[in-house]
Amino acid sequence: MSMKRTNVYADPEDLAIIKEAAKRRGISEAEIIRQGIHLAAMANRVWDEPLFSRTFEGTGRTPSKAEVRDAVADAVRRETDSSPGTAA
Repeated sequence: MSMKRTNVYADPEDLAIIKEAAKRRGISEAEIIRQGIHLAAMANRVWDEPLFSRTFEGTGRTPSKAEVRDAVADAVRRETDSSPGTAA
């Protein structure tokens, strides 16, 4: 992967923590900073697709624990019943 050089201003206390962590982990300070940049990029990324693409019909109220348990059990049963090559 090719990288591009950039300059940033950082709080001296943050840099001291990074320096200590790099020494403790046996990696470069730059690697810790790259990891932080990657986390920031992912946290602010706009995805092409929505996280949930399916819609679900519901009653418009929060289901009870028993209703959730039953719905999950039904889905697992349906999945198991429709899987080829499974023994019942």
